[in-house]
Amino acid sequence: MDPVDDRRLRRTSSACAVAAGLVLVLASAPTGAASGFPTPSPTSTTSAGGGPGVRLPPVGAGFDYQLGGPYPPAPGVRVVVRDRTEPPAGVGYDVCYVNGFQTQPGESAALLREHPDLVLHVGGKPLVDPGWPDEYLFDTSTPARRAALVELVRPWVHGCADDGYDAVEIDNLDSFTRSSGRLSADDNLALAADYAALAHDAGLAIGQKNTAEETARVRAAGYDFAVTESCVEFEECGTYLAHYDVVLDVEYVDELGADAFPAACADPDRPSSMVLRDHDLLTPGEPGFVVRHCPGSAGPRCRR
Repeated sequence: MDPVDDRRLRRTSSACAVAAGLVLVLASAPTGAASGFPTPSPTSTTSAGGGPGVRLPPVGAGFDYQLGGPYPPAPGVRVVVRDRTEPPAGVGYDVCYVNGFQTQPGESAALLREHPDLVLHVGGKPLVDPGWPDEYLFDTSTPARRAALVELVRPWVHGCADDGYDAVEIDNLDSFTRSSGRLSADDNLALAADYAALAHDAGLAIGQKNTAEETARVRAAGYDFAVTESCVEFEECGTYLAHYDVVLDVEYVDELGADAFPAACADPDRPSSMVLRDHDLLTPGEPGFVVRHCPGSAGPRCRR
């Protein structure tokens, strides 16, 4: 899971108008009466840089981010992100979370034991993510290691397709910023391009996860949409919207604040698919669980 506190560079986004007239919906539980979500624009296939015939998330759809565990989405939610170990929600469009640039918590020890050459080492020890000390960074520094990482990730991506997911989001593209200078943006972008080809070969769309400053190059590498964390809070939504028709944004209540969320809904630079979640991505019934949906009209068409 991608922590929000230290994996993002603060940057100013470019302006990109989104239709106003938005309504805030609080979902204290994921069931109940109709939510008032708008009817999303029809799902499209990818344009330049993507896989031919790959299905994109519908523009302007209600969106939920469920990496902490699955639960029934609120009425009107049509796009759901879940971990690759969980089944798809089956409410319209499903995005499968894959940690493709770092090890996944709970799997780190086994992966280090089985593939020590794929983990970045500094001073003879595996390099950990300071924000997630149970995750090791993958070593993307050579073509041979990148090819081996594609083979490691291949069954995960194909598993997502076999389970019925429509797309994958490959997390921790920005691991090079935490690599003590051992990795470069070029290293990770080369692997990102390989992951795009892998996803498209499996019949899946692929979403860029964060790393706003590299959006133009990631899009050119074949990515189809973006999944962003706190792009309103960090004023970088427009960077993604300039390159993608579909941007799925998660804001966090401990960063943006519940009181600020209505203003975020009315922000003309925010994506049309946006959800407010608790930082730990809890499930209903757990103390601190938060889901607020911010529906609006069809998303913007800001292009390069």
